Amino acid sequence: MSLDPPTYLNSLQNNIRARPIPWEGAVRAGTITDQDLKKIKAVDKVRKEQRKQTVEADVGTYRTLLLGGESGKSVLESAAKRADVVQYILVLTGDLLNDVPGLPSALLDHSDPYKPFLPLLTHSSNAEDPIPLLTSSVLASLISAAQTKFPKSTPQTDEALPKLYKYLAGLTKSQDSGLQDIAVQEYSAVLRTKKSRELFWKQRQETVGPLMEILRTASGAGKDTDSTLWSGGASIRSATDAGLGGGVGLQVLYHVLLVLWQLSYEGSLVGKGLEEEHEIIPLYTQLLRLSPKEKTTRLLLSTLLNLLTPTSNRAYLLATAVSVRLPNLLSNLKGRHLTDPDLLDDLQSLTDMLNEYTSSQTTLDEYSSEVLAGHLKWSPPHRDQTFWRENASKIVTDNKGELPKKLAEIMSKSWDNDKQVLAIACNDVGWLVKECPEKRGELEKLGLKGRVMELMAEPDENVRYESLKAVGEWLRYSFDK
Repeated sequence: MSLDPPTYLNSLQNNIRARPIPWEGAVRAGTITDQDLKKIKAVDKVRKEQRKQTVEADVGTYRTLLLGGESGKSVLESAAKRADVVQYILVLTGDLLNDVPGLPSALLDHSDPYKPFLPLLTHSSNAEDPIPLLTSSVLASLISAAQTKFPKSTPQTDEALPKLYKYLAGLTKSQDSGLQDIAVQEYSAVLRTKKSRELFWKQRQETVGPLMEILRTASGAGKDTDSTLWSGGASIRSATDAGLGGGVGLQVLYHVLLVLWQLSYEGSLVGKGLEEEHEIIPLYTQLLRLSPKEKTTRLLLSTLLNLLTPTSNRAYLLATAVSVRLPNLLSNLKGRHLTDPDLLDDLQSLTDMLNEYTSSQTTLDEYSSEVLAGHLKWSPPHRDQTFWRENASKIVTDNKGELPKKLAEIMSKSWDNDKQVLAIACNDVGWLVKECPEKRGELEKLGLKGRVMELMAEPDENVRYESLKAVGEWLRYSFDK
């Protein structure tokens, strides 16, 4: 998948190409050999076609120049103490990889094609240091070529990818959108195979975490601001007029979504983890509301479809999708003038999948889905006396008490940005005690009684009211033996 070069990187490379390098002085100092200089000058500052012919006529010599051979080091290793020479050679290497179709394959025939480059990723801890930046670009191009040449991957590529991911992850944490864009475009260049995506997921605290933070910022929800995601507070029109949250640019947003779309092709591996660790379904639902362009909408829908399709994900992720009102949003999207055929196909597939799921759900299923999704709202079952009378016993006992355990987990959080969740949880606990007094001991062992009593001191009036009611149900039976 070809993307326009990041502006920041393109500008840096142009500046380095324009710099005069005292090559003869470098030869006299022993930084490079006279033979190295002849090879460099034969392809430097010449027309693209001439450069292509020169390298193709002697590709083995240029492989040795860039990677080293039995008789000596690569030019990058020889010139290690001259930052200006190293930067220039890195830019020239990138140009050669782009201009000479046969060169990447020839380099990959080397026994250790990444050896001269990998140490340069740790040349400096400064995110703006040109040497690691330029090195990452060369490595991304070379690894991408390797994935085409060797579809089943190689030990060298499997060793190089985590090191490249680690460096790029540092760029995604930068406040500079130019550096972020370099990282996500290079991620995209190498996430072409199952193995590369598995390695990316294995390092997800470094790789995925910062990308999800960028998306949360774009959605208008901070790290702990769950209520925005679950309530769907912004409209498509307000987002389009006001721009994306936190100043996230459209280009960076698109490229981050592209990387996560590529990752979503391993949906059965990553789906549950993305929801548990980053609440991707509420986040993507909110981003769909805000999506300013068809191309971002297309990536959002396609990623959701990839995550919801695997059978292993459906019970968990479809329940969450219904809780955050994704079906209603999809219905609204159908009313917009959308033209992209792939987008329309994915929209219909998602709609059909969710319709099939919701049509088979009972009221208890809907309640269970909401609780298991980990975020409560005042949906009809919570205040329905008939619902609790008919289902409280099942809720307490089914699946080894899965739902009360989940309620305890929900109540263990502070919910500083959405206190309503605690009020609803207290309401539910009160109903369970009222309808199943014989199960009080089991509920108490889960910490529900203690937590409800703690919440009587909450500043939020609704939480205090619901916790007081729940404690009242417990006290009703406090003298029973």
